[in-house]
Amino acid sequence: MAMRDLGETTLTGLTLAGRPGRWQMQIAAGRIAALRPCTKAGGGLVLPLLADVHTHLDKTFTAARMPRRAGSLFDAIEMMGADAAGWTVDDLRARTQRGLARAYHHGTALMRSHVDWGEAQPPLAWSVLNELRQDWRGRIELQLASLTALDLMPQIGPGIAAHLRESGGVLGAFIYRNANLARDLATTFDLAEKHGLDLDFHVDEGLDPEAQGFDAIVEETRRRGMAGHVLCGHACSLSVRDPSEVAGLLDRATDAGIGLTVLPGANSYLQDGAPGRTPRLRGLAPLIEAGAAGVPVMIGSDNVRDGFYPYGDYDLFDIFRLAVILGHLPPEDWLDAVSQRPAAWMGHSLQLAEGGPASFIWLDATDLPDAISRPRTARHVWREGRILPETQGETE
Repeated sequence: MAMRDLGETTLTGLTLAGRPGRWQMQIAAGRIAALRPCTKAGGGLVLPLLADVHTHLDKTFTAARMPRRAGSLFDAIEMMGADAAGWTVDDLRARTQRGLARAYHHGTALMRSHVDWGEAQPPLAWSVLNELRQDWRGRIELQLASLTALDLMPQIGPGIAAHLRESGGVLGAFIYRNANLARDLATTFDLAEKHGLDLDFHVDEGLDPEAQGFDAIVEETRRRGMAGHVLCGHACSLSVRDPSEVAGLLDRATDAGIGLTVLPGANSYLQDGAPGRTPRLRGLAPLIEAGAAGVPVMIGSDNVRDGFYPYGDYDLFDIFRLAVILGHLPPEDWLDAVSQRPAAWMGHSLQLAEGGPASFIWLDATDLPDAISRPRTARHVWREGRILPETQGETE
Protein backbone atom coordinates (compact mmCIF):
# COMPACT_ATOMS: atom_id res chain seq x y z
CA MET A 1 0.00 0.00 0.00
CA ALA A 2 1.38 3.41 -0.98
CA MET A 3 1.92 6.24 1.46
CA ARG A 4 -0.84 8.81 1.63
CA ASP A 5 0.36 12.20 0.39
CA LEU A 6 -1.77 15.05 1.77
CA GLY A 7 0.08 17.78 -0.12
CA GLU A 8 -0.32 21.12 1.63
CA THR A 9 -2.14 20.66 4.91
CA THR A 10 -2.47 22.22 8.35
CA LEU A 11 -2.65 20.36 11.66
CA THR A 12 -4.21 22.44 14.42
CA GLY A 13 -4.49 22.07 18.18
CA LEU A 14 -1.46 19.85 18.51
CA THR A 15 0.39 19.00 21.67
CA LEU A 16 4.11 18.86 20.89
CA ALA A 17 6.02 16.59 23.23
CA GLY A 18 8.39 18.64 25.36
CA ARG A 19 6.84 22.01 24.49
CA PRO A 20 4.13 23.81 26.48
CA GLY A 21 0.87 25.02 24.98
CA ARG A 22 -0.92 24.08 21.76
CA TRP A 23 0.48 24.34 18.25
CA GLN A 24 -0.45 24.64 14.61
CA MET A 25 1.73 23.00 11.98
CA GLN A 26 1.59 23.86 8.29
CA ILE A 27 3.02 21.24 5.94
CA ALA A 28 4.00 21.85 2.32
CA ALA A 29 6.29 20.01 -0.10
CA GLY A 30 7.19 17.49 2.59
CA ARG A 31 8.49 20.17 4.98
CA ILE A 32 7.21 21.96 8.06
CA ALA A 33 6.40 25.30 6.46
CA ALA A 34 5.29 26.93 9.73
CA LEU A 35 5.00 26.00 13.40
CA ARG A 36 3.02 28.46 15.47
CA PRO A 37 1.26 28.55 18.85
CA CYS A 38 -2.53 28.41 18.72
CA THR A 39 -5.46 28.37 21.14
CA LYS A 40 -7.36 25.39 19.77
CA ALA A 41 -6.97 22.01 21.53
CA GLY A 42 -7.83 18.41 20.67
CA GLY A 43 -5.53 17.97 17.67
CA GLY A 44 -3.53 15.06 19.03
CA LEU A 45 0.02 14.52 20.25
CA VAL A 46 3.11 14.87 18.04
CA LEU A 47 6.43 13.18 18.83
CA PRO A 48 9.68 13.35 16.90
CA LEU A 49 10.77 10.19 15.10
CA LEU A 50 12.72 7.73 17.22
CA ALA A 51 16.33 6.55 17.43
CA ASP A 52 17.03 2.98 18.57
CA VAL A 53 20.68 2.94 19.59
CA HIS A 54 20.91 -0.70 20.74
CA THR A 55 19.42 -3.61 18.76
CA HIS A 56 20.46 -7.07 17.51
CA LEU A 57 19.10 -7.48 14.00
CA ASP A 58 21.29 -10.53 13.31
CA LYS A 59 19.50 -12.56 16.01
CA THR A 60 15.99 -11.25 15.47
CA PHE A 61 12.87 -13.41 14.92
CA THR A 62 14.52 -16.66 15.96
CA ALA A 63 12.53 -17.21 19.18
CA ALA A 64 10.43 -20.00 17.66
CA ARG A 65 13.63 -21.93 16.92
CA MET A 66 14.88 -21.91 20.50
CA PRO A 67 14.73 -25.27 22.32
CA ARG A 68 13.70 -23.73 25.65
CA ARG A 69 13.18 -20.51 27.56
CA ALA A 70 16.57 -19.07 28.44
CA GLY A 71 17.39 -19.67 32.09
CA SER A 72 20.12 -17.02 32.13
CA LEU A 73 22.12 -14.67 29.94
CA PHE A 74 24.73 -17.32 29.24
CA ASP A 75 22.08 -19.93 28.49
CA ALA A 76 20.67 -17.54 25.86
CA ILE A 77 24.17 -16.99 24.45
CA GLU A 78 24.65 -20.75 24.10
CA MET A 79 21.29 -21.28 22.37
CA MET A 80 21.81 -18.38 19.99
CA GLY A 81 25.29 -19.60 19.15
CA ALA A 82 23.91 -23.00 18.17
CA ASP A 83 21.23 -21.37 16.02
CA ALA A 84 23.74 -19.06 14.33
CA ALA A 85 25.62 -22.06 12.96
CA GLY A 86 22.74 -22.60 10.54
CA TRP A 87 22.23 -19.00 9.38
CA THR A 88 22.18 -18.41 5.64
CA VAL A 89 22.05 -15.27 3.53
CA ASP A 90 18.38 -15.83 2.76
CA ASP A 91 17.52 -16.46 6.41
CA LEU A 92 19.38 -13.38 7.62
CA ARG A 93 18.00 -11.15 4.91
CA ALA A 94 14.39 -12.22 5.51
CA ARG A 95 14.58 -11.75 9.27
CA THR A 96 16.45 -8.46 9.25
CA GLN A 97 14.27 -7.01 6.48
CA ARG A 98 11.25 -7.84 8.61
CA GLY A 99 12.79 -6.11 11.62
CA LEU A 100 13.68 -2.97 9.68
CA ALA A 101 10.21 -2.82 8.12
CA ARG A 102 8.56 -3.06 11.53
CA ALA A 103 10.81 -0.39 12.99
CA TYR A 104 10.18 1.92 10.04
CA HIS A 105 6.40 1.62 10.29
CA HIS A 106 6.50 2.23 14.05
CA GLY A 107 8.43 5.48 13.61
CA THR A 108 12.12 4.66 14.01
CA ALA A 109 14.42 6.75 11.84
CA LEU A 110 17.85 5.78 13.21
CA MET A 111 19.09 2.42 14.43
CA ARG A 112 22.31 0.85 15.64
CA SER A 113 22.58 -2.94 15.46
CA HIS A 114 25.24 -4.99 17.18
CA VAL A 115 26.52 -7.96 15.19
CA ASP A 116 28.26 -10.92 16.85
CA TRP A 117 31.84 -11.19 15.60
CA GLY A 118 33.80 -14.07 17.14
CA GLU A 119 36.33 -15.07 14.49
CA ALA A 120 38.97 -13.31 12.42
CA GLN A 121 36.82 -13.12 9.28
CA PRO A 122 33.72 -10.89 9.14
CA PRO A 123 30.58 -12.87 9.97
CA LEU A 124 27.96 -13.54 7.32
CA ALA A 125 25.52 -11.27 9.16
CA TRP A 126 27.90 -8.32 8.80
CA SER A 127 27.89 -8.47 5.00
CA VAL A 128 24.11 -8.97 4.84
CA LEU A 129 23.43 -6.05 7.18
CA ASN A 130 25.89 -3.83 5.32
CA GLU A 131 23.91 -4.44 2.13
CA LEU A 132 20.66 -3.67 3.93
CA ARG A 133 22.23 -0.54 5.39
CA GLN A 134 22.55 0.75 1.84
CA ASP A 135 19.12 -0.50 0.79
CA TRP A 136 17.38 1.26 3.69
CA ARG A 137 19.23 4.57 3.46
CA GLY A 138 16.69 7.39 3.42
CA ARG A 139 14.19 5.36 5.44
CA ILE A 140 16.24 4.10 8.38
CA GLU A 141 19.82 5.24 8.86
CA LEU A 142 21.44 2.04 10.11
CA GLN A 143 24.72 1.91 12.00
CA LEU A 144 26.53 -1.37 12.71
CA ALA A 145 28.63 -2.24 15.74
CA SER A 146 30.79 -5.33 16.07
CA LEU A 147 30.27 -7.40 19.22
CA THR A 148 33.25 -9.48 20.34
CA ALA A 149 34.08 -11.11 23.67
CA LEU A 150 36.71 -8.92 25.31
CA ASP A 151 39.02 -11.90 25.83
CA LEU A 152 39.28 -12.28 22.03
CA MET A 153 40.22 -8.67 21.31
CA PRO A 154 44.04 -9.12 21.44
CA GLN A 155 43.81 -11.90 18.84
CA ILE A 156 41.12 -10.78 16.39
CA GLY A 157 40.53 -7.16 17.39
CA PRO A 158 43.17 -5.66 15.05
CA GLY A 159 41.54 -7.26 12.01
CA ILE A 160 38.06 -6.22 13.12
CA ALA A 161 39.12 -2.62 13.72
CA ALA A 162 40.83 -2.39 10.33
CA HIS A 163 37.70 -3.74 8.65
CA LEU A 164 35.50 -1.26 10.51
CA ARG A 165 37.71 1.61 9.42
CA GLU A 166 37.23 0.60 5.79
CA SER A 167 33.54 -0.35 5.84
CA GLY A 168 32.29 1.98 8.57
CA GLY A 169 31.08 0.88 11.95
CA VAL A 170 31.51 1.00 15.71
CA LEU A 171 33.88 -1.22 17.69
CA GLY A 172 32.15 -3.20 20.43
CA ALA A 173 33.01 -5.74 23.10
CA PHE A 174 31.23 -7.91 25.67
CA ILE A 175 32.63 -7.45 29.19
CA TYR A 176 31.71 -9.48 32.25
CA ARG A 177 34.21 -10.28 35.00
CA ASN A 178 37.10 -10.80 32.57
CA ALA A 179 40.35 -12.20 33.93
CA ASN A 180 42.53 -9.73 31.97
CA LEU A 181 40.12 -6.80 32.03
CA ALA A 182 42.65 -3.96 32.23
CA ARG A 183 44.94 -5.36 29.53
CA ASP A 184 42.23 -6.31 27.05
CA LEU A 185 40.28 -3.12 27.60
CA ALA A 186 43.42 -1.07 26.93
CA THR A 187 43.90 -3.04 23.71
CA THR A 188 40.35 -2.23 22.65
CA PHE A 189 40.82 1.48 23.31
CA ASP A 190 44.18 1.38 21.48
CA LEU A 191 42.44 -0.04 18.42
CA ALA A 192 39.68 2.57 18.57
CA GLU A 193 42.21 5.39 18.77
CA LYS A 194 44.39 3.98 16.00
CA HIS A 195 41.50 3.55 13.57
CA GLY A 196 39.31 6.51 14.61
CA LEU A 197 36.43 4.36 15.86
CA ASP A 198 33.71 4.94 18.42
CA LEU A 199 33.20 2.29 21.11
CA ASP A 200 30.00 0.57 22.28
CA PHE A 201 30.24 -1.97 25.09
CA HIS A 202 27.95 -4.65 26.52
CA VAL A 203 29.09 -4.42 30.12
CA ASP A 204 28.25 -6.01 33.49
CA GLU A 205 25.08 -7.66 32.22
CA GLY A 206 24.34 -9.52 35.43
CA LEU A 207 23.57 -9.17 39.13
CA ASP A 208 27.06 -9.71 40.53
CA PRO A 209 28.24 -6.68 42.57
CA GLU A 210 31.83 -7.66 41.80
CA ALA A 211 31.26 -7.09 38.07
CA GLN A 212 32.93 -3.71 37.65
CA GLY A 213 33.74 -3.44 33.98
CA PHE A 214 31.81 -0.17 33.86
CA ASP A 215 34.26 1.34 36.35
CA ALA A 216 37.21 0.33 34.18
CA ILE A 217 35.61 1.80 31.05
CA VAL A 218 34.93 5.08 32.86
CA GLU A 219 38.55 5.36 33.95
CA GLU A 220 39.96 4.41 30.52
CA THR A 221 37.67 6.89 28.75
CA ARG A 222 38.65 9.69 31.14
CA ARG A 223 42.35 8.90 30.83
CA ARG A 224 42.27 9.00 27.03
CA GLY A 225 39.96 12.00 26.67
CA MET A 226 37.38 10.12 24.59
CA ALA A 227 34.29 11.93 25.86
CA GLY A 228 31.30 11.47 23.57
CA HIS A 229 32.79 8.42 21.85
CA VAL A 230 32.13 5.62 24.38
CA LEU A 231 28.72 4.10 25.01
CA CYS A 232 27.94 1.43 27.61
CA GLY A 233 24.90 -0.81 27.42
CA HIS A 234 23.24 -2.77 30.25
CA ALA A 235 25.37 -2.16 33.40
CA CYS A 236 22.90 -4.30 35.34
CA SER A 237 25.31 -4.84 38.23
CA LEU A 238 24.95 -1.16 39.15
CA SER A 239 21.46 -2.03 40.37
CA VAL A 240 22.82 -4.21 43.20
CA ARG A 241 25.94 -2.29 44.22
CA ASP A 242 26.22 0.06 47.18
CA PRO A 243 24.26 3.26 46.30
CA SER A 244 26.93 5.64 47.61
CA GLU A 245 29.58 3.81 45.60
CA VAL A 246 27.40 3.97 42.48
CA ALA A 247 26.75 7.69 42.99
CA GLY A 248 30.47 8.44 42.94
CA LEU A 249 30.94 6.23 39.89
CA LEU A 250 28.16 8.01 38.00
CA ASP A 251 29.77 11.37 38.78
CA ARG A 252 33.03 10.06 37.31
CA ALA A 253 31.15 8.73 34.27
CA THR A 254 29.72 12.20 33.69
CA ASP A 255 33.17 13.76 33.90
CA ALA A 256 34.50 11.14 31.47
CA GLY A 257 31.70 11.81 28.96
CA ILE A 258 30.34 8.26 28.76
CA GLY A 259 26.82 7.44 27.55
CA LEU A 260 24.62 4.75 29.09
CA THR A 261 22.00 2.66 27.28
CA VAL A 262 19.34 0.98 29.42
CA LEU A 263 17.53 -2.04 27.96
CA PRO A 264 14.34 -2.66 29.98
CA GLY A 265 13.01 -5.55 27.89
CA ALA A 266 15.72 -8.19 27.84
CA ASN A 267 17.27 -7.12 31.15
CA SER A 268 14.04 -7.44 33.11
CA TYR A 269 13.32 -10.74 31.34
CA LEU A 270 16.71 -12.44 31.86
CA GLN A 271 17.77 -11.23 35.30
CA ASP A 272 16.90 -13.16 38.48
CA GLY A 273 14.87 -15.74 36.59
CA ALA A 274 14.18 -19.30 37.74
CA PRO A 275 11.40 -21.81 37.00
CA GLY A 276 8.40 -21.57 39.31
CA ARG A 277 9.64 -18.40 41.02
CA THR A 278 8.75 -14.73 40.66
CA PRO A 279 11.84 -12.60 39.95
CA ARG A 280 12.74 -10.07 42.63
CA LEU A 281 15.59 -8.24 40.92
CA ARG A 282 15.08 -6.83 37.44
CA GLY A 283 18.58 -5.68 36.49
CA LEU A 284 17.56 -2.18 35.48
CA ALA A 285 20.55 0.15 35.64
CA PRO A 286 19.97 3.22 37.85
CA LEU A 287 18.90 5.45 35.00
CA ILE A 288 17.26 8.13 37.17
CA GLU A 289 20.43 8.53 39.22
CA ALA A 290 22.58 8.46 36.09
CA GLY A 291 20.47 11.13 34.43
CA ALA A 292 20.57 13.31 37.55
CA ALA A 293 24.36 13.00 37.61
CA GLY A 294 24.53 14.24 34.02
CA VAL A 295 25.20 10.96 32.21
CA PRO A 296 23.51 10.90 28.77
CA VAL A 297 21.00 8.05 29.28
CA MET A 298 19.36 6.32 26.33
CA ILE A 299 16.77 3.54 26.10
CA GLY A 300 16.90 0.83 23.43
CA SER A 301 14.93 -2.14 22.15
CA ASP A 302 17.84 -4.61 22.50
CA ASN A 303 16.73 -8.11 21.47
CA VAL A 304 13.46 -8.75 19.64
CA ARG A 305 11.90 -12.22 19.49
CA ASP A 306 15.06 -14.25 19.96
CA GLY A 307 16.67 -16.41 22.64
CA PHE A 308 17.38 -13.41 24.86
CA TYR A 309 13.90 -11.87 24.69
CA PRO A 310 11.04 -13.68 22.90
CA TYR A 311 8.80 -10.60 22.60
CA GLY A 312 8.79 -7.17 20.98
CA ASP A 313 8.06 -5.68 17.58
CA TYR A 314 10.71 -2.97 17.03
CA ASP A 315 8.24 -0.49 18.50
CA LEU A 316 10.55 1.82 20.42
CA PHE A 317 7.64 3.80 21.84
CA ASP A 318 6.38 0.57 23.40
CA ILE A 319 9.84 0.03 24.93
CA PHE A 320 9.71 3.62 26.20
CA ARG A 321 6.37 2.82 27.82
CA LEU A 322 7.94 -0.23 29.49
CA ALA A 323 10.83 1.87 30.79
CA VAL A 324 8.45 4.50 32.17
CA ILE A 325 6.53 1.84 34.08
CA LEU A 326 9.49 -0.23 35.31
CA GLY A 327 11.66 2.80 36.11
CA HIS A 328 8.97 5.10 37.51
CA LEU A 329 9.98 7.76 34.99
CA PRO A 330 8.14 11.03 34.37
CA PRO A 331 7.53 10.48 30.64
CA GLU A 332 7.80 14.16 29.66
CA ASP A 333 11.34 14.25 31.07
CA TRP A 334 12.51 11.07 29.36
CA LEU A 335 11.24 11.09 25.76
CA ASP A 336 14.60 12.40 24.59
CA ALA A 337 16.10 9.06 25.71
CA VAL A 338 14.51 7.37 22.68
CA SER A 339 14.74 10.27 20.25
CA GLN A 340 16.99 13.30 20.21
CA ARG A 341 19.65 12.06 22.66
CA PRO A 342 20.52 8.79 20.86
CA ALA A 343 20.10 10.59 17.52
CA ALA A 344 22.73 13.12 18.55
CA TRP A 345 24.97 10.30 19.80
CA MET A 346 24.73 8.76 16.32
CA GLY A 347 25.47 12.07 14.62
CA HIS A 348 21.96 13.14 13.61
CA SER A 349 19.08 15.33 14.76
CA LEU A 350 15.38 14.48 14.96
CA GLN A 351 14.17 17.79 16.35
CA LEU A 352 11.02 19.22 14.80
CA ALA A 353 11.53 22.73 13.44
CA GLU A 354 10.27 25.09 10.78
CA GLY A 355 11.91 24.30 7.47
CA GLY A 356 12.73 20.76 8.55
CA PRO A 357 11.15 17.60 7.18
CA ALA A 358 7.53 16.87 8.07
CA SER A 359 8.58 13.57 9.64
CA PHE A 360 7.04 12.76 13.00
CA ILE A 361 4.67 10.50 14.92
CA TRP A 362 1.07 11.60 15.52
CA LEU A 363 -0.89 9.93 18.32
CA ASP A 364 -4.57 10.32 19.13
CA ALA A 365 -3.74 11.41 22.68
CA THR A 366 -3.81 14.56 24.77
CA ASP A 367 -0.28 14.17 26.15
CA LEU A 368 2.42 11.59 26.85
CA PRO A 369 0.80 10.09 29.98
CA ASP A 370 -2.40 9.63 28.00
CA ALA A 371 -0.50 7.91 25.16
CA ILE A 372 1.27 5.61 27.60
CA SER A 373 -2.03 4.79 29.32
CA ARG A 374 -3.67 3.77 26.04
CA PRO A 375 -1.11 1.75 24.04
CA ARG A 376 -3.64 0.90 21.33
CA THR A 377 -4.49 4.51 20.56
CA ALA A 378 -4.32 5.50 16.88
CA ARG A 379 -0.85 6.28 15.55
CA HIS A 380 0.10 7.87 12.24
CA VAL A 381 3.74 7.97 11.18
CA TRP A 382 4.57 10.87 8.88
CA ARG A 383 7.57 10.71 6.58
CA GLU A 384 8.35 13.91 4.66
CA GLY A 385 4.73 15.01 4.48
CA ARG A 386 3.25 11.58 3.73
CA ILE A 387 1.48 9.22 6.09
CA LEU A 388 2.61 5.62 6.14
CA PRO A 389 -0.13 3.06 5.52
CA GLU A 390 -1.78 1.84 8.70
CA THR A 391 -1.57 -1.76 7.49
CA GLN A 392 2.00 -2.64 8.35
CA GLY A 393 3.55 -5.34 6.21
CA GLU A 394 6.02 -7.86 7.56
CA THR A 395 8.57 -7.06 4.86
CA GLU A 396 9.41 -4.34 2.38
